[in-house]
Amino acid sequence: MTDLFAAAAEEAQSKRAPLADRLRPIRLDDIVGQDHLLGKGRPLRGLIESDTLGSIILWGPPGTGKTTLAKVIARTTSRSFESLSAVSASVKDVREVLGRAQDRLGQHGQGTILFLDEVHRFNKSQQDALLPGVESGLISLIGATTENPSFEVNAALRSRSTLFRLNMLDEASLKALVARGLEAEGTTASDEAIQLLVDRSAGDGRQALTALGVAAAIAKPDDIATEHVEAALGTKAIRYGVDDHYDVISAFIKSIRGSDPDAGLYWLYRMLDAGESARFIARRLVILASEDVGMADPMSLVIANAAAAAVEFVGLPEAEFNLTQAVVHLATAPKSNSLTTARALAKAAARSAGTGEVPMHLRDAHYKAASDLGHGVGYRLPHKDPMGWIDTEHRPPEVADQIYYTPCEHGAEPARWQRWSAERSGKQRSEKRSDQETGNE
Repeated sequence: MTDLFAAAAEEAQSKRAPLADRLRPIRLDDIVGQDHLLGKGRPLRGLIESDTLGSIILWGPPGTGKTTLAKVIARTTSRSFESLSAVSASVKDVREVLGRAQDRLGQHGQGTILFLDEVHRFNKSQQDALLPGVESGLISLIGATTENPSFEVNAALRSRSTLFRLNMLDEASLKALVARGLEAEGTTASDEAIQLLVDRSAGDGRQALTALGVAAAIAKPDDIATEHVEAALGTKAIRYGVDDHYDVISAFIKSIRGSDPDAGLYWLYRMLDAGESARFIARRLVILASEDVGMADPMSLVIANAAAAAVEFVGLPEAEFNLTQAVVHLATAPKSNSLTTARALAKAAARSAGTGEVPMHLRDAHYKAASDLGHGVGYRLPHKDPMGWIDTEHRPPEVADQIYYTPCEHGAEPARWQRWSAERSGKQRSEKRSDQETGNE
């Protein structure tokens, strides 16, 4: 009778569980996304299917399937599977797990897998207690974390585990999850409602299913519409179609180019709120740093690259701080398109008529027969000159007099150019430019 009541309670609880829990996969093939780890022929899939998994750390943003993957492993392994949460587990709990693992191995020859959720929350003493079991192979650890293991996990523990990075779910994966959720709820949703769910989930599958469950409850008995998703998310849908994508990014770039930081920030958050890819925004900032700022403020490229790296390393929403800094820096930096002009002129010259042969003194001279061919003859090493520069020609004769790079008069560029010119006989280069501009040969 007790078993009957327990089974009935478990069934009732499963029906009341959040949608994400009800739809949690039980097979590898049911897991959405992470094909780079779980696709056919991938190493992690092979280790799981052959039940030869060693200690691993699953690192990725929330809602990417770390716990789901661990539970699938629990269903497929012949080893005993234990689970702890680093939030609540103590050193005593860890030692008890190791004790049970020792008993199983000695009495039945059965190994043990320990799933440790939020492994980054284990302090040093807790991780040290776990280390001997991992080191000896008594247990295979599956650690799950949203934080970079390089900073948050004991170095000794980390070195004995294989790191697998889980990515945010892409749009196709999220739509597949939503479709499963709609089927489970016995309802349908408009394309606009589904797109809003996907856009606002930011690659988090659990968030998408949770919001879907709330929207379905609000909509009943009707199908899910945009207003139901808005109510579930606590936000309004923002119109952002294909045309908006191009128009808004254009406004964003032109605002920064026009040195308007407030407008740049407005369009930045207009895009992020609409679900625009942070990677796309970061790429545009890196391009702008050279295209529209360039040598007037060389640090701009460093700032933009750092923001792009933060998008990958930190992720949203925290990386919004880094994107904000990049937008303000680029908008307030002096502007120069001298690199853009130089690029166009140099590309045209490289494609123009002429042989484009490398001058003999610049050719590769490191092999034995090179000197017999005249390679490298006459080349002088700049480092041996007191000024660090030697007046020599570095281009084919047909393009030797052409000037591609002309500095602007803004920011750091003029001072940099003046120093360069002073060290490299600026008078001669100025005469070349004057002749070129007036059409003299």
